Order: sequence, then structure tokens, then C-alpha cells
Amino acid sequence: MSETQAVTILSRRFPAKRAFVTGAASGLGRAIATELAAAGWQLGLLDLSGQRLAEAEAALRGAGAATRAYAGDVADESFVRASVDDFARRAGGLDLMVNNAGVAAAGAIEATLPTDWRWITDINLFGVVWGCQAALPHLRSTGAGLVLNVASSAGFAAAPQMSAYNATKAAVISLTETLAAEFEGTGIQASVAMPGFFSTHLLSTMRAPAEQRAMAQRLMQGSGEDATSAARAILGAAAGGHLHIVWPGKYRLAWRLKRLFPRWFVRRVAQMRAPRPAGANPRPG
Repeated sequence: MSETQAVTILSRRFPAKRAFVTGAASGLGRAIATELAAAGWQLGLLDLSGQRLAEAEAALRGAGAATRAYAGDVADESFVRASVDDFARRAGGLDLMVNNAGVAAAGAIEATLPTDWRWITDINLFGVVWGCQAALPHLRSTGAGLVLNVASSAGFAAAPQMSAYNATKAAVISLTETLAAEFEGTGIQASVAMPGFFSTHLLSTMRAPAEQRAMAQRLMQGSGEDATSAARAILGAAAGGHLHIVWPGKYRLAWRLKRLFPRWFVRRVAQMRAPRPAGANPRPG
């Protein structure tokens, strides 16, 4: 399915074309907003960075999009709810909620600070929860709509040295599956995107030791993929009604192997583990 077909299908399903996107000022969020804007969607844009948000909104408005910007933190439940409510009131409703905002942290589980666990959980998990809770009254009022939550392939691959990130993304996958079950028969769709590495700004706020940061940078740069490609593929799969959206295609085999042979998969992933520091306690058998 081409990107034009994807957004066309979404627009036919939701002719009022009203979407709210978190983490909309850069990376995947901005790319999704750009694709929707090109099809004439009204957009609510939320991001923590007021400066980047203003730049993104100016670019989208320059392309003719109708936008409303909300600068603030997705970890703030009241702010998320007030922002979504304000956009829905001004736009006359809501059709698509994209919970995209996220951050990254890396390091051995015993070395990951409690403050980093709370930081990443507040954004990656609770930010999605607050977005879902804010959107649902508006979607239920019309009996239609789409909740698109952005997780990561890390949520099922569970690579070593990424415990906090992996756990929050796995939670988003589980949350979305739960929503899909609760939405059954209501006319509301839930989808979860599980992209692999692609070029984005995620590392700019990453909390990690230098070694893990450098490794993530190499993987990202070597992916050959960018946010625009990710946005088009994810919107296409969501338009087609997919619950689980695994992208790029090479990650789909890993997704299937994990589900079919979980213990074997974990052993293979363990080979990615970085060398243990000198003097570290051996792993229990």
C-alpha cells in the first residue's frame, strides 16, 4: 500500500479528518503529522519542546495545514487531557489519536537509576495511558476512531542493557492489545506500532552510558530507514486495520520467532549482551 493510498483510506474512514499527535515536533511524530497534513487533516500537536513545536507548526501551516499546538509534558495527565479536550472542542471532535511521544534509557538493570526508571515510565507508559484516556470519550461519542500507540521492536526483542526502555515499550504493546479487546464491537480501532531502528531524534534525550549510546547511534545510522518511511508504513498498516504493526519487514521474522520459540529467541538475543565489566558478579545459573 502506498502512502497516498494509506492516508486516502484513513480519510475515507474518517472524513472529518481530525488527529491529535504527541511528540509531534520531531522524528516520527512530525513525519506522521506531515503525511496527514498533506491530506487536509486538522491537527493537534503536542510536544515538550516549545521551540521545536513552533517550528513544526510553522512548517505545517506553511503547507496549508490547520493546526493547534500544545507545548507541555505527556507525563502530566491534566495537561494531556486539557489539550486533547481543547482540540476536540475546536475541531468538532476527534478521529485519530497518535500516542507517539517517547524517550530512551539504556544500561544494565542494576545500574539504571530509580529516577531514570520513573522518568521513562512516566513518559513512555503513562504518557500513552493519559493520551488514551483523554481521547476515548471523544471517540466513544461518535462510535468510531483510531488509537495508534507507538511502541518499539524493543518491546518484544528485549535486548540486553535496555531494561527500562524494553519494559515500557512492552507495556504499551500489552496496553494496546487490551484496548483492542475492550473496543471489540464498538467501531473504535486500536493499533500498536513496533518499529525497529530508523533515523530519528530519540538519542538527543537518551539517558545511557557512553558505550550504549554509541551502539544505538551506530544501529540507527546503519538502518537505512528514516522517519518519513516509518510514518508512511505505519499509517498504511493502521489504515488496513492491523493491530500489530512491525516495521521494517525484516523485523517481522523476529516477531514471529519470539512468539513461536520464546526461550530460543531469548538465548539468541542474549548474544547481543555487552561484555560484563571487570569484577562484576557472575550471572546466576
